[in-house]
Amino acid sequence: MAAAATAANLAGKQGVRVVVIGDPGTGKSSLVVSVATEAFPENVPRVMPPTRLPADYFPDRVPITIVDTSSSPEHRAKLIAECQAADAVVLTYACDRPATLERLSTFWLPELRRLQLKAPVIVVGCKLDLRDEQQVSLEQVMAPIMQTFREIETCIECSALRQIQVPEVFYYAQKAVLHPTAPLFDQEAQSLKPRCVRALKRIFILCDHDRDGALSDVELNDFQVKCFNAPLQPTEIAGVKRVVQEKMPEGVNDNGLTLTGFLFLHALFIEKGRLETTWTVLRKFGYDNEIKLRDDLIPTIKRAPDQTLELTGQAIDFLRGIFNMFDTDNDDALLPAELDDLFSTAPENPWSNNPYVDCAERNVLGGLSLEGFISKWALMTLLDPANSFANLIYVGYSGDFGSAFTTMRKRRVDRKKQQTQRNVFQCYVFGPRGAGKTALLQSFLGRQPSDALPMNGERFAANTVELSGSRKTLVFREIPEDDVRPLLADRESLAPCDVAVFVYDSCDEFSWQRTRDLLVEVATHGENTGYEVPCLIVAAKDDLDQSPLALQESTRVSQDMGIEMPIPISVRLRDLNNIFCRIVHAAQQPHLSIPETEAGKTRRQYRQLLNRSLMVVSVGAAVAVVGIAAYRVYAARKNTSS
Repeated sequence: MAAAATAANLAGKQGVRVVVIGDPGTGKSSLVVSVATEAFPENVPRVMPPTRLPADYFPDRVPITIVDTSSSPEHRAKLIAECQAADAVVLTYACDRPATLERLSTFWLPELRRLQLKAPVIVVGCKLDLRDEQQVSLEQVMAPIMQTFREIETCIECSALRQIQVPEVFYYAQKAVLHPTAPLFDQEAQSLKPRCVRALKRIFILCDHDRDGALSDVELNDFQVKCFNAPLQPTEIAGVKRVVQEKMPEGVNDNGLTLTGFLFLHALFIEKGRLETTWTVLRKFGYDNEIKLRDDLIPTIKRAPDQTLELTGQAIDFLRGIFNMFDTDNDDALLPAELDDLFSTAPENPWSNNPYVDCAERNVLGGLSLEGFISKWALMTLLDPANSFANLIYVGYSGDFGSAFTTMRKRRVDRKKQQTQRNVFQCYVFGPRGAGKTALLQSFLGRQPSDALPMNGERFAANTVELSGSRKTLVFREIPEDDVRPLLADRESLAPCDVAVFVYDSCDEFSWQRTRDLLVEVATHGENTGYEVPCLIVAAKDDLDQSPLALQESTRVSQDMGIEMPIPISVRLRDLNNIFCRIVHAAQQPHLSIPETEAGKTRRQYRQLLNRSLMVVSVGAAVAVVGIAAYRVYAARKNTSS
């Protein structure tokens, strides 16, 4: 019953929608009528209306809606629409017409691929009663087709006339939706798929309460009760372990069933067609059909555009703990293999792709330090808190969302209060090509500019900065020059930004001119949207001959806009002029270093004039009111005395 309830929840209120397609005359409509009435129809309409099988028709207690279709050219658009809305597709051919079987490979299956359908396909040979007994077996006929078209879940023959295997057609269609094979098992390799192995490993670890690497009889029984609401008898537990030990001796040890044995059992269930067993286990532990945690287990995150989430002390302590647990060689760094092992209970390593792949400091062996590990997790929380929380759960965090993250105050409020409580700051890095943006990020990670991996689009770097006795995490986001205009087309694009840095090549006058334009564009956008950010100018390549005009102009512009003078740095000489601390300091003073354009100054002066005018009017009105009141008092006294 638990499995049925889970399946019903998965299918939703509408149940499973099965669309029946195939060549004309292959028995589509007869098949639909036959399963609904349990009789062969004398007169079959060309196309049946949608037919519903009640929830109690099959054990999973999920209703099925069967949609018949016409394959005539004039109904092609409707056929395509129905296929795209299908949970499963039943593709028919006639057992007495070999040409319809050939059409599966030459037309129907390629057409379904062209439509990019993700629904499983059940191939059904109708009119089994008319099949030539001299024909080769179904397995021989379908094996090469199923080898080419992996989307075929199963194939079956039936006879509506003789009532042979008619309900089974739709049972397999429903089963393919509720308990699909493809996410779990690689038919070609005859093995569990990696994502399934990872999920089962996590479940095994969660059930191994004493952490001895095996499920004892008590732990196995607890697992059985949790997943299937029924205990195992001692003889049943012994039988399970005996089956595993006979086939895979390393699957059982003195402490109980090992992870190897646990995985073997599930592979055995699947090979024997008992996919519902493995799916029940996965769903009991929160997994969906893609073998990831269901969306409803991850809270919906509501926040303003200028609010971010940060890891709590509890979450950071947990991360420190698992870092030490997986640092098996005790070298204070996680080598790539150790990091992969840490994430081996997640669907995949979340840091194997951009922007995480090259964003933190590593040692010469490619190991990730504890600071780099926490910095990467801070970056993931900043960019994708839902994914960050999911991965915390995958690696063993047992607390709720509120214990893992804290929502920071709006940046606008920080500016008004002239202080911030943030521990993670995001810095946008602007500048023309060749100015030295990437070199700045690489130096932040203790690397040479040449160490940077080729990358299209934005580049991130995250590390800790110590300032005034406390550690802050600084995240750089490098904005390619060509991406600035699309970025600023979004009204809220500067909302996540704590501080912006504008890098120019101090040897190149044109580089400065372009940087100045970028500074004005960003400052204007901030003034127009209310998402103003502190800005710093960085004069890169200070070890080379500077352009006097660029130096003079950059100094003038910084003074005119009311921000700090350009900060000269030389990455090549490692003379960085304390740039990272200065960036963090600017972020901690959100009301300072905000550039003001000419248009912004004009608006500010207008507002000041307007405010003064309103004040004068208010004072004048107050004086008038007081005067009137005094006159009334005087008049009243005069009348009284007379």
